[in-house]
Amino acid sequence: MTEQPTLFVSHGAPNLILQEDDNCRFFRQLGSSLSRPVAIVCVSAHWDTEAPMAGGAGLPPTIHDFFGFEDELYQIRYPCPGDPALAGRIAGILSAATGSCVVSEHRGIDHGAWVPLALMFPQADIPVLQVSIQTSRDTRHHYRIGEALAPLRRENVLIIGSGGATHNLREFGRYPLDAPPVAYAEAFDEWLADRIEQCAVEDLLDYRTIAPDARRNHPSEDHFLPLFAPLGAAGRKTAGRRIHHRIEYGILSMAAFSWGL
Repeated sequence: MTEQPTLFVSHGAPNLILQEDDNCRFFRQLGSSLSRPVAIVCVSAHWDTEAPMAGGAGLPPTIHDFFGFEDELYQIRYPCPGDPALAGRIAGILSAATGSCVVSEHRGIDHGAWVPLALMFPQADIPVLQVSIQTSRDTRHHYRIGEALAPLRRENVLIIGSGGATHNLREFGRYPLDAPPVAYAEAFDEWLADRIEQCAVEDLLDYRTIAPDARRNHPSEDHFLPLFAPLGAAGRKTAGRRIHHRIEYGILSMAAFSWGL
């Protein structure tokens, strides 16, 4: 059976899907480069719960968890099937690994998942379920989630973390879309790529104290914690590589990484 890689993608703004730019082309090419998985597990920045949860809806609705964007964006649906049986398995796996995980029978697919997936797999015919993050917990907790999910890779399940390589919205708007990278964001972006490519797992787990301007690039950790699920699922001896590199608005990195691809 095919063993899937693991991925971390920066999903950007919801209206990324309406653009025709390098980010869209990257996601389309990424989807076509992958062997077809039997299911996709997405750890998204936009589902934050006190304890881990797995989405178990049979037909998960498309969640439009944003406001102020183009009207047509709210008409988009990503009608993928879910996989309640896999959600139940994951709840058991993560309960053993973290102490608690329950299935949310009605949870839909938020834009951290459906925006990249609609570009990667536009047919929407692969089962998708989400696993929540816990911003009240640390990087090692999320790494353990990835480690626990790792065996699913050998069952042809694709594990994706979706967030942002940098995500300082407090300073968003200071620079135009095509501004050159601002020094503090570029330094963090390059540090992240280097540490992933060097398989420096402990440095990544301790990024908050050792990465350049970590707290400025991530005032909140919600968009960075999804990285640690695919990192953990890849294993400590698997070096990753950067597969997409672009900084927008001077400070927002759209970097993506793969392990095993």
